[in-house]
Amino acid sequence: MTEFEEKVYLEVKKIPKGKVDTYKGIAIRIGYPNAARAVGNALHKNPSQKNIPCHRVVNSKGECSGSFAFGGKGAQEKLLKKEGIEFKNCRVVFV
Repeated sequence: MTEFEEKVYLEVKKIPKGKVDTYKGIAIRIGYPNAARAVGNALHKNPSQKNIPCHRVVNSKGECSGSFAFGGKGAQEKLLKKEGIEFKNCRVVFV
């Protein structure tokens, strides 16, 4: 695991159940404001979905990943809905 990936995973662990964040938001908070895509790549390699809730990270439009690493298309939205996240037109309703 790289230092960058470790920072991503530590930041994602801070997202509470029932909340979401964006790839860009994570990138900014770990000090790499232009690395949103790299955050996505790191989350795609998540070594422990149970401990690192990568399903709580969406793109800046509020869209789920089209290729969610742990269950395929639709799995991420299902997990978020289970945590009480609302969707409108296939996008997260940011509160």
